[in-house]
Amino acid sequence: MEACEIVPGDRPATFVLRLSGRSQSHVDLDDPTRLAFDYVRRIADVVDAAAPPGAPVRVVHVGGAAMTLPRYVAATRPGSAQVVLEPATEVTELVRRELPLPRRSGIKVRGVDGRRGVAELRDGYAELVLLDAFSDGRVPAELVTVEFFEDVARALDGGGLLVLNLTDRAPFGWTRRVVAGLRQVFGSVALGVEPATLRARRLGNLVVVASRGSVPADALAARAASAAAPYRVLDGRQVSDGFGGGTAFTDADSAPSPAPDG
Repeated sequence: MEACEIVPGDRPATFVLRLSGRSQSHVDLDDPTRLAFDYVRRIADVVDAAAPPGAPVRVVHVGGAAMTLPRYVAATRPGSAQVVLEPATEVTELVRRELPLPRRSGIKVRGVDGRRGVAELRDGYAELVLLDAFSDGRVPAELVTVEFFEDVARALDGGGLLVLNLTDRAPFGWTRRVVAGLRQVFGSVALGVEPATLRARRLGNLVVVASRGSVPADALAARAASAAAPYRVLDGRQVSDGFGGGTAFTDADSAPSPAPDG
């Protein structure tokens, strides 16, 4: 079990959830739409582009932590049905006690892991599946296999989006294998990344979007260009050029994301 604590954030009513000494989530109780971590903002850009502004959506979160993104969806898309799959029940209990969710938020938390939780969803249930799950600072191996992606595809409606927060460093051998599996199962893939992560060999966040329908790459590129921390959005061809050539992970042959720096 990872050591967890909640510490004060950068201004009143803000808090940071830390797991084993690493900052995992930032929450602003007064303004859930204020997202302090750049990669979380990139995921929120996908949520914003997925449906007309304010329209409720059915979202499944694989990984909950302090539930920054569920709070964001509840604030920007009232009436949304949200399921959070978070196996670390001690973290959920701490968050519920110290950072309680808004009343009638529509957020339901299940104390199960992503594989089991997705398997229990009915066919076509979700419009969005947001995967932001870590164990000891690494994306678990069982959440990046073809078999898991096939189950996510089953649980998504026809044009639904799978959004993954991955961590890797150049030359991105691990991410290439994840992308290979996504392209095999979903077909359409886009990727958002900070230019510094592409250039440097330090670990960075890559937000990947996949769908059996279309991926809103153009809308995401427009948001990326005007973001407080600008980032690049790679469309399907650019993903193939820059992150192609990998062999998809399977349940029999998978690995977690690279270990954190330091």
